[in-house]
Amino acid sequence: MPELRQNFFTKEWVIIATERAKRPKELARQQPPKALASFVASCPFCPGNEDKTPPEVLRVPAGGTTPWQVRVIPNKFSALAGDAQPTRTIHRSRRSMGGFGVHEVIVETPDHSHTTALLDDAHVTNVLRAYKSRYDELSLDPRIAHITIFKNHGLDAGTSLEHPHSQLIATPVISSQVRGRFQTALQHYDEFGECMFCQVINEEMAEEDRIVLTTEHFVVMEPFASATPFATHIYPRRHMANFGDISGAEMTDLARTLRKVLAKLYHGLGDPDFNYTLRSAPAELHGVKYFHWYVSVIPRLTRVAGFELGSGMFINTVPPESAAEFLRNVKAEAAAGAGGQ
Repeated sequence: MPELRQNFFTKEWVIIATERAKRPKELARQQPPKALASFVASCPFCPGNEDKTPPEVLRVPAGGTTPWQVRVIPNKFSALAGDAQPTRTIHRSRRSMGGFGVHEVIVETPDHSHTTALLDDAHVTNVLRAYKSRYDELSLDPRIAHITIFKNHGLDAGTSLEHPHSQLIATPVISSQVRGRFQTALQHYDEFGECMFCQVINEEMAEEDRIVLTTEHFVVMEPFASATPFATHIYPRRHMANFGDISGAEMTDLARTLRKVLAKLYHGLGDPDFNYTLRSAPAELHGVKYFHWYVSVIPRLTRVAGFELGSGMFINTVPPESAAEFLRNVKAEAAAGAGGQ
């Protein structure tokens, strides 16, 4: 029978459509991944084309005398402007603000043909270190209210350039969706005296039905009320409100875990388009006991239609328990230098 499940964190309802349920393999891409060249002369992110991008703000390894592994550059087509003023204007029902903000691109590898799932763990660690470096620095800017780090992979996920990259956008305001999550978490803490995320982590690890994998520092699960097939969350086992609080050992473990999750999707579902987002409390909520940062990975396997747009309620045709079991059984051997499952 179909079942309605409520998202514990957002209170939104999801329909688990068991009558329309699909086997996970039915959602896999039928065609092989597109073969790409390691270097594309017209690609602004390929090595040798550094003059086609704005001046970099970070390079790994540091310095310009050795080949780079990771570059962070301002987005040439930025959604916001660093030289704008975040001045608010209120006129009756109309509110606006100057378009201040920071929009950067993290070029993840010099190799145009690579994908995160097939990088080695040490390289993914360098990507995450670049994330943290920029997160920490931008968090010191009093004009910045919230920082979103995300990756779009594939056309259905919104990417416009094939070369592996992710992005960071820092804004002077916190969106109502994000603010609502914090308020729900605070209300839960006030009522029950515990972090709702820690509660879910402990419950899911005890039941194991929706657990994909666990490591020393992280747990990967399919949420009980997943809105879409194979929506996957990666939680630190230690309570942390901010991504900036991650330790060196946790960073290394997160790189291995994220790479393995993406490799399971790559091998199990035929390299699907996906988005991942790092959901973290803003700097103003540093150290709070009620919020817990995590990584949300959303494969783009289905499309939003009229019912979802009209009701705000999603229909998921793959029960999270089935998705977790499928991913547990996908072998995700890594590239050279990284450990497989």
